[in-house]
Amino acid sequence: MPNRTTKSIIYAIVITLSILLLFACQEPSTGTKVIQVIDGDTIVTVDGYHIRYIGVDAPEKGELYFLEALQVNRRLVDGKKVRLEKDISETDRYGRQLRYVYVNNVFVNAEIVRLGYAYAKTYRPDTKYQPYLEAMEIQAKQLRRGMWK
Repeated sequence: MPNRTTKSIIYAIVITLSILLLFACQEPSTGTKVIQVIDGDTIVTVDGYHIRYIGVDAPEKGELYFLEALQVNRRLVDGKKVRLEKDISETDRYGRQLRYVYVNNVFVNAEIVRLGYAYAKTYRPDTKYQPYLEAMEIQAKQLRRGMWK
């Protein structure tokens, strides 16, 4: 029969393993802070990741509405804590992480499209919210927002 010390050691091991198992089963935190806004659909986070927004395409440097798209994105995310959501793909061909981005309850990818400063663009296989993003583009066109003026 085990003595009291052995029981205490076994109990401590069971508790430690239970705690480790609990943390191992949790989904990793997807919250991070934005430290740089590259353009209307790309940001850099405090942990050094370049994040490319899924399902949208904002004007590039030198194109019409580039500065406006950049400014809208800055207003939405710069210096703020964001929540990132992955679809199917991890990264694009440039090594940027592909994510849906949220600030509090604002779906940033959709908001930039809704405001008329990005197109809804399908990048297969990442299409989870594509119908919604396309609806936001239709709304922006109908209301003549941003580049649809």
